[in-house]
Amino acid sequence: MNPQVMKFFNLTSFTIVLLLALTFSSCRNNGLEYDSSGTFEAIDVIVSSEVAGRILSFSANEGDSLQAGTIVARIDAISLELQKEQIEATKVSLQSKTLDAEPQVAVIQDQIATQHRQIDVLAGQLSVLYREKERFTKLVQAEAVPQKQLDDIDGQISVLTKQQVAARSQINILEEQITAQRATVQRQNRAILSEQGPLDTRAAQLDDQLNRTSVRNPISGTVLVTYAEAGEFTAPGKPLYKIAKTDTLLLRTYLTGTQLPTVRLGQAVKVMVEDGAGGYRGYDGNVVWIADQAEFTPKTIMTREERANLVYATKVRVANDGFLKIGMYAEVDLNE
Repeated sequence: MNPQVMKFFNLTSFTIVLLLALTFSSCRNNGLEYDSSGTFEAIDVIVSSEVAGRILSFSANEGDSLQAGTIVARIDAISLELQKEQIEATKVSLQSKTLDAEPQVAVIQDQIATQHRQIDVLAGQLSVLYREKERFTKLVQAEAVPQKQLDDIDGQISVLTKQQVAARSQINILEEQITAQRATVQRQNRAILSEQGPLDTRAAQLDDQLNRTSVRNPISGTVLVTYAEAGEFTAPGKPLYKIAKTDTLLLRTYLTGTQLPTVRLGQAVKVMVEDGAGGYRGYDGNVVWIADQAEFTPKTIMTREERANLVYATKVRVANDGFLKIGMYAEVDLNE
């Protein structure tokens, strides 16, 4: 080989080695050593409609900050409202079908009152006859009148007494009729009103469905993606938008089997993120989750021992000051 070419290759190799050494030394001096790296993710919720219908209004826009409980969308509820009105009308008609025993009871009570008046009249007549009997008994004993007249009075007393007994028996029958009439009406009304229970349950179900036509935001956070627009038709389970809590993010990183024994849940770690100016911003984090099973090293994950075949997924919770973004890369120093 030409000596000049050999000299060029040697000089080039020395330059590359020197540059790598300087770069490694610079990284160490700038504190860029890390135990693992990963990307930020958020706890997100995909919000869906719980009823079918046309979207009358939809106020969620990507990037909006929404509070929990805010009404984001309204679904057309005319069909449910008509069903509710039909059920309410049916419940009213049930009340009109019920029977009232009191009018018939009042008629029977008038008959009972008539019988009581008849008994009073008979009692007055018997009182007169008893006085006549007493007088005629003395006359018969004195042989002033024949015995037949006293016997006729006894006959009249017997007839009136039987009439009294018949009147009292009739009163008992009429009172039993009142009891039977009321019991019959109660049974009929119970049969009619038994239909009201299922109607009340159905009405409650419709009230619940009507309440669900107003889509309320479940968590406070930032809208990441919207999947629908006002005027579109939606169905139960069809996504409307995705929202995430961005005040706290989770850094998903991976640890090797040799690193795992040095990490515990709740451990404080240092998270470093590039600040865009060639430096790093440091954040305090806490390990909140460690996978209970190992997995093969993801191709995009870098660890101190990249030759490890199996790693353990780990999540570090980091408070977001507004600088951190979902999907942003960060490094983790386990030895804070």
